[in-house]
Amino acid sequence: MVVSLNVALKMAEERGLDLVEVSPTADPPVVRIMDYGKFQFERQKRERKAKKQQKVIEVKEIQLLPKTDDYHLQFKVKDARRWLGEGMKVRVRIRFRGREITHSEIGRERLEKIANDLSDIAAVEQSPKMEGNTMLMILTPAAEKKKQ
Repeated sequence: MVVSLNVALKMAEERGLDLVEVSPTADPPVVRIMDYGKFQFERQKRERKAKKQQKVIEVKEIQLLPKTDDYHLQFKVKDARRWLGEGMKVRVRIRFRGREITHSEIGRERLEKIANDLSDIAAVEQSPKMEGNTMLMILTPAAEKKKQ
C-alpha cells in the first residue's frame, strides 16, 4: 500500500519498530516496517553459520632439488599421498640453484614422475611450469577433481 512518509513513520513508531528503506531507486521508494536490530543480528548469525560450514582447502608444499635422490623422494611422495588422502592440495616445488637451471628438463622429469606415482589418488591441477628459479606443479585429490 502506498502511504506518505509521515504516515509510515507514525505507523512504525506506534508498533515500536523501524522504518527501513528497501529499494530507494523505485518510484515511490519501497520501505518496510521491521525491527532493524533483530534483522541485522539474524543476518550476522546466518553469515557465521555459513562461514563455519564452508570447507577451507589447505595447500601443503614439498620442496625438492634436482639432485634429490629417489630414496628421499619417496619420503616426500609418501607425505604427499597422506595429505592428498586428507583432502589437501599439494604444491611440489623444485628449486634450481646456480647452473642447475640449465637442465630444467631434469626437474620436469622429476615432477612428472611424482605425478605418475600419485596418479591413483591425485590429479594434476597445474602442470609443471617455471617461475623464476623454481618449477611448480599443483596436485589435487582425485575425488575433488571429478566433482568440478
